[in-house]
Amino acid sequence: MAATSSPSTAAAAMWAFAAATCVKLLLVPTYRSTDFDVHRYWLALTHTLPARQWYTDASSQWTLDYPPFFAYFSRLLSLPAPFVDASLVAIPVPASPPSSAYILYLRFTVAFSDLLLLLASVLLLARDARRRQRPFLALLLVLWSPALLIVDHIHFQYNGFLMGLLLLSLHFLEQGKDLAGGVVFAALLCSKHLFLVAAPVYFVYLFRHYCCGRGLARGLGRLVLMGAGVVAVFAMAFTPFVYYGQMQQLLSRLFPFGRGLFHAYWAPNFWVFYIVLDKILAFLLRRLGFSIEIPEASFTRGLVGDSSPFAVLPKVTPITTFLLVILAMTPCLVKAFANPQPKHIIRWVAYACSCGFMFGWHVHEKASLHFTIPLALIAMDSLDDIRHYFLLSIVSCYSLFPLLFEDQEYPIKVLLLLTYSALMWVGFSTHFAANPAPGGKKLDASDSIVEKKFTGWISLGYLLGMFAIEFWSRLFHHHVFGDRLPFLPLMMVSVYCGVGMMYSWIWQLSWIIRHT
Repeated sequence: MAATSSPSTAAAAMWAFAAATCVKLLLVPTYRSTDFDVHRYWLALTHTLPARQWYTDASSQWTLDYPPFFAYFSRLLSLPAPFVDASLVAIPVPASPPSSAYILYLRFTVAFSDLLLLLASVLLLARDARRRQRPFLALLLVLWSPALLIVDHIHFQYNGFLMGLLLLSLHFLEQGKDLAGGVVFAALLCSKHLFLVAAPVYFVYLFRHYCCGRGLARGLGRLVLMGAGVVAVFAMAFTPFVYYGQMQQLLSRLFPFGRGLFHAYWAPNFWVFYIVLDKILAFLLRRLGFSIEIPEASFTRGLVGDSSPFAVLPKVTPITTFLLVILAMTPCLVKAFANPQPKHIIRWVAYACSCGFMFGWHVHEKASLHFTIPLALIAMDSLDDIRHYFLLSIVSCYSLFPLLFEDQEYPIKVLLLLTYSALMWVGFSTHFAANPAPGGKKLDASDSIVEKKFTGWISLGYLLGMFAIEFWSRLFHHHVFGDRLPFLPLMMVSVYCGVGMMYSWIWQLSWIIRHT
């Protein structure tokens, strides 16, 4: 029998979504990044021009660089736009400031597309791979994620819609509906190609769990069926552009390796430490009298360059980052191949996305959503999961603070993070006070969300260190350095959050090796 949510659970889910939507509406007048202009232009592009020009049009700097399904999604969103404000679909973009209706419509499209995230979350809440209902708090952790609110509803993107596709795929896999899970994941890849990093886990898991161990003939039949389903999805997405002879152009838009290893603001990953080590070595060698040429494209300027130069350490290439991602993912792939259990699929996919974030090429800080959102669903599986998610979610959100650099948004991002932290602290404590952990232990007065390890007092000290960085950035940096070293506060946030992200990656790897 298919799992369904009870009426009370469904009503509570709608209440949680409505509350989140009210917050999103309050954020309508806030800062809008250039991504707002990008997605607005894509609406106009897909509405006004024929499909054969979507990936060749270069009349604007906001060229389409997402896969075709997202272009079709933009086309769908553009259909009612002329009835709201004709300038929404005008090419070229009007020079006049956007109207209130113009802004409200685009903000509303993001909030509306979050319905898919709600649907997938409710399905995952109703029953996990062990046929148990997940705690309602898991839904709140997803829908009320401050990182998602910052990225989608202030900065402006459609990650809620894309994460909805990912969670829907994971729901199908947890329930043993592997064909549906594979097809939905293929649709996700055709919507945003950066989820390709999870493809090795999907391939290994589906091959072993869906195709193997069922006899040669039946296994081959299932392999063909899965392949046909995935190929059909990709055919729907890409066939028109194959017909137009534009696949090379399209792929060059999707994979612009010339952008370099780093984004303008360094994502808090492994390569942050590589940069810092290179700078330390260059400084020491210059002090010792060695002639060290400082690369022209300085990383400390926060610019997107066409290369990734280093003064001392070897240059990093896309193939290097690809091999590192696969190497980091290998233990997970081995576990998925040896023992493909649906109860572990969320953890495996989240870990694969973590590997892409930590070691990938030109990683954006916003990509941390790809693993923090799925991990929210299993955050209450154990006390260790709680301690890990509590730290990770705060670090992930804080690493996004530089995206909102205007003073009027500062109280908003701080309030969102503090509110979510309080929700986790109270929610986690209440949950485990009433429910035994898998080992049978309940929380008592001597227990805490944090343990006396790195995830204990060290963790608490680490989190408090974020306050020190904020005080420095907001109060002291300008008085000490004036207009010099403007990128230093950003670098401090990136490096400091990189420590937390590296810990999270190591923790996930250790858990997978020990428990799956």
